[in-house]
Amino acid sequence: MDLERINNIKPLFFNKDTVADVFRIAPSSAGVLCSRYVKNGIFIRLKRNLYMLKTRFINSNENEKYQIANMLQVPSYISFTSALAYYGATTQIQQNFIEAAAILRTKEISLEENVFKYLKLQKKYYTDFSRTDGVFMASAEKALMDAVYTASFGKYYLDASALDISKIDINKFNKLLKRYPLRTRKYWEKLYERIEHA
Repeated sequence: MDLERINNIKPLFFNKDTVADVFRIAPSSAGVLCSRYVKNGIFIRLKRNLYMLKTRFINSNENEKYQIANMLQVPSYISFTSALAYYGATTQIQQNFIEAAAILRTKEISLEENVFKYLKLQKKYYTDFSRTDGVFMASAEKALMDAVYTASFGKYYLDASALDISKIDINKFNKLLKRYPLRTRKYWEKLYERIEHA
Protein backbone atom coordinates (compact mmCIF):
# COMPACT_ATOMS: atom_id res chain seq x y z
CA MET A 1 0.00 0.00 0.00
CA ASP A 2 1.39 3.40 -1.03
CA LEU A 3 0.22 5.75 1.75
CA GLU A 4 2.11 8.73 0.33
CA ARG A 5 0.29 8.45 -3.00
CA ILE A 6 -3.04 7.85 -1.27
CA ASN A 7 -2.49 11.05 0.70
CA ASN A 8 -1.80 12.87 -2.59
CA ILE A 9 -5.46 12.41 -3.56
CA LYS A 10 -6.65 15.97 -2.93
CA PRO A 11 -10.27 16.19 -4.21
CA LEU A 12 -13.04 15.42 -1.74
CA PHE A 13 -14.50 13.01 -4.31
CA PHE A 14 -12.55 11.17 -6.97
CA ASN A 15 -12.90 8.49 -9.64
CA LYS A 16 -10.62 5.84 -11.09
CA ASP A 17 -9.11 8.38 -13.51
CA THR A 18 -7.89 10.45 -10.55
CA VAL A 19 -6.40 7.30 -9.01
CA ALA A 20 -4.79 6.40 -12.34
CA ASP A 21 -3.12 9.84 -12.46
CA VAL A 22 -1.93 9.76 -8.85
CA PHE A 23 -0.60 6.19 -9.05
CA ARG A 24 0.57 6.54 -12.67
CA ILE A 25 -1.25 3.40 -13.77
CA ALA A 26 -3.77 2.53 -16.47
CA PRO A 27 -7.47 3.35 -15.77
CA SER A 28 -8.31 -0.38 -15.89
CA SER A 29 -5.70 -1.08 -13.19
CA ALA A 30 -6.98 1.90 -11.21
CA GLY A 31 -10.47 0.37 -11.21
CA VAL A 32 -9.07 -2.84 -9.70
CA LEU A 33 -7.09 -0.82 -7.16
CA CYS A 34 -10.19 1.16 -6.14
CA SER A 35 -12.14 -2.07 -5.58
CA ARG A 36 -9.30 -3.47 -3.47
CA TYR A 37 -9.05 -0.29 -1.39
CA VAL A 38 -12.82 -0.25 -0.80
CA LYS A 39 -12.60 -3.86 0.40
CA ASN A 40 -9.66 -2.98 2.67
CA GLY A 41 -11.47 0.02 4.16
CA ILE A 42 -9.20 2.70 2.69
CA PHE A 43 -11.75 4.10 0.22
CA ILE A 44 -15.52 4.46 0.54
CA ARG A 45 -17.52 3.88 -2.62
CA LEU A 46 -20.15 6.61 -2.74
CA LYS A 47 -21.64 5.37 -6.00
CA ARG A 48 -20.46 3.96 -9.31
CA ASN A 49 -16.93 5.24 -10.04
CA LEU A 50 -17.07 7.82 -7.26
CA TYR A 51 -14.96 7.36 -4.15
CA MET A 52 -13.75 9.13 -1.05
CA LEU A 53 -10.94 8.44 1.40
CA LYS A 54 -12.52 6.73 4.40
CA THR A 55 -10.54 8.81 6.90
CA ARG A 56 -11.67 11.99 5.16
CA PHE A 57 -15.31 10.84 5.18
CA ILE A 58 -15.18 10.04 8.92
CA ASN A 59 -13.55 13.40 9.69
CA SER A 60 -15.63 15.45 7.25
CA ASN A 61 -17.09 18.72 8.48
CA GLU A 62 -20.69 19.89 8.06
CA ASN A 63 -20.06 21.56 4.70
CA GLU A 64 -18.37 18.43 3.33
CA LYS A 65 -21.26 16.25 4.53
CA TYR A 66 -23.63 18.52 2.62
CA GLN A 67 -21.45 18.16 -0.49
CA ILE A 68 -21.52 14.38 -0.07
CA ALA A 69 -25.32 14.49 0.18
CA ASN A 70 -25.51 16.52 -3.05
CA MET A 71 -23.27 14.00 -4.84
CA LEU A 72 -24.98 10.83 -3.62
CA GLN A 73 -28.14 11.79 -5.48
CA VAL A 74 -27.94 14.23 -8.38
CA PRO A 75 -29.79 16.55 -8.55
CA SER A 76 -30.58 17.34 -4.93
CA TYR A 77 -30.37 20.22 -2.48
CA ILE A 78 -30.15 20.31 1.32
CA SER A 79 -33.55 21.12 2.80
CA PHE A 80 -36.11 20.27 5.48
CA THR A 81 -34.85 20.18 9.09
CA SER A 82 -31.19 19.91 7.98
CA ALA A 83 -31.36 23.29 6.23
CA LEU A 84 -33.50 24.80 8.99
CA ALA A 85 -30.82 23.79 11.50
CA TYR A 86 -28.15 25.33 9.26
CA TYR A 87 -30.02 28.66 9.39
CA GLY A 88 -30.69 28.37 13.12
CA ALA A 89 -34.44 28.14 12.46
CA THR A 90 -34.90 24.99 14.55
CA THR A 91 -33.43 23.69 17.77
CA GLN A 92 -33.75 20.12 16.53
CA ILE A 93 -30.29 18.58 16.11
CA GLN A 94 -29.83 15.80 13.58
CA GLN A 95 -26.58 14.06 14.40
CA ASN A 96 -25.13 12.29 11.33
CA PHE A 97 -28.47 12.64 9.53
CA ILE A 98 -28.91 14.88 6.50
CA GLU A 99 -32.12 15.53 4.58
CA ALA A 100 -32.33 16.73 1.01
CA ALA A 101 -34.95 17.37 -1.64
CA ALA A 102 -34.72 15.44 -4.90
CA ILE A 103 -36.75 15.00 -8.07
CA LEU A 104 -35.78 11.42 -8.97
CA ARG A 105 -36.89 9.33 -6.00
CA THR A 106 -37.40 9.14 -2.24
CA LYS A 107 -34.60 7.07 -0.75
CA GLU A 108 -32.28 6.68 2.19
CA ILE A 109 -28.54 5.95 1.97
CA SER A 110 -26.50 4.78 4.97
CA LEU A 111 -22.71 5.23 4.96
CA GLU A 112 -20.42 4.75 7.95
CA GLU A 113 -23.13 5.50 10.53
CA ASN A 114 -24.36 8.52 8.54
CA VAL A 115 -27.80 8.63 6.99
CA PHE A 116 -28.63 10.69 3.90
CA LYS A 117 -32.38 10.93 3.34
CA TYR A 118 -33.89 12.21 0.09
CA LEU A 119 -37.53 13.18 -0.27
CA LYS A 120 -38.94 13.46 -3.76
CA LEU A 121 -40.64 16.70 -4.77
CA GLN A 122 -42.61 17.44 -7.90
CA LYS A 123 -40.44 19.24 -10.43
CA LYS A 124 -42.52 22.44 -10.11
CA TYR A 125 -41.59 22.62 -6.42
CA TYR A 126 -37.89 21.95 -7.01
CA THR A 127 -36.97 25.65 -6.66
CA ASP A 128 -35.59 28.37 -4.40
CA PHE A 129 -32.16 26.95 -3.67
CA SER A 130 -28.68 28.19 -4.48
CA ARG A 131 -25.11 26.99 -4.47
CA THR A 132 -22.85 28.37 -1.75
CA ASP A 133 -19.42 27.01 -0.80
CA GLY A 134 -19.96 24.06 -3.14
CA VAL A 135 -23.32 23.10 -1.59
CA PHE A 136 -26.80 23.25 -3.11
CA MET A 137 -28.97 24.49 -0.25
CA ALA A 138 -32.58 25.65 0.06
CA SER A 139 -33.31 29.11 1.40
CA ALA A 140 -34.58 29.05 4.98
CA GLU A 141 -38.09 29.80 3.70
CA LYS A 142 -37.99 27.01 1.11
CA ALA A 143 -36.61 24.52 3.65
CA LEU A 144 -39.62 25.26 5.86
CA MET A 145 -41.93 25.15 2.83
CA ASP A 146 -40.60 21.73 1.79
CA ALA A 147 -41.14 20.44 5.33
CA VAL A 148 -44.66 21.91 5.56
CA TYR A 149 -45.63 20.60 2.12
CA THR A 150 -44.50 17.02 2.72
CA ALA A 151 -45.88 17.05 6.29
CA SER A 152 -49.29 18.21 5.01
CA PHE A 153 -49.49 14.95 3.05
CA GLY A 154 -48.27 12.81 5.95
CA LYS A 155 -44.87 12.14 4.38
CA TYR A 156 -42.76 14.06 6.88
CA TYR A 157 -42.65 14.83 10.59
CA LEU A 158 -42.11 18.51 11.33
CA ASP A 159 -41.38 19.35 14.96
CA ALA A 160 -43.22 22.67 15.25
CA SER A 161 -42.16 23.13 18.88
CA ALA A 162 -38.51 23.30 17.77
CA LEU A 163 -39.05 25.99 15.11
CA ASP A 164 -37.69 29.51 15.51
CA ILE A 165 -39.92 31.52 13.17
CA SER A 166 -37.90 34.69 13.82
CA LYS A 167 -35.26 33.25 11.47
CA ILE A 168 -37.82 32.99 8.65
CA ASP A 169 -38.88 35.85 6.36
CA ILE A 170 -42.63 35.29 6.70
CA ASN A 171 -43.47 37.54 3.73
CA LYS A 172 -41.16 35.51 1.51
CA PHE A 173 -42.56 32.28 2.93
CA ASN A 174 -46.17 33.38 2.29
CA LYS A 175 -45.33 34.18 -1.34
CA LEU A 176 -44.00 30.64 -1.73
CA LEU A 177 -47.05 29.22 0.04
CA LYS A 178 -49.42 30.64 -2.60
CA ARG A 179 -48.02 28.18 -5.16
CA TYR A 180 -48.93 25.14 -3.02
CA PRO A 181 -52.18 23.13 -2.67
CA LEU A 182 -55.02 24.20 -0.39
CA ARG A 183 -54.27 21.24 1.89
CA THR A 184 -50.74 22.58 2.48
CA ARG A 185 -51.97 26.12 3.08
CA LYS A 186 -54.53 24.93 5.65
CA TYR A 187 -51.91 22.77 7.35
CA TRP A 188 -49.65 25.81 7.68
CA GLU A 189 -52.46 27.98 9.09
CA LYS A 190 -53.04 25.50 11.92
CA LEU A 191 -49.32 25.02 12.50
CA TYR A 192 -48.63 28.76 12.58
CA GLU A 193 -51.48 29.29 15.04
CA ARG A 194 -49.95 26.70 17.36
CA ILE A 195 -46.54 28.33 17.08
CA GLU A 196 -47.94 31.81 17.78
CA HIS A 197 -49.77 30.59 20.90
CA ALA A 198 -46.96 28.41 22.23
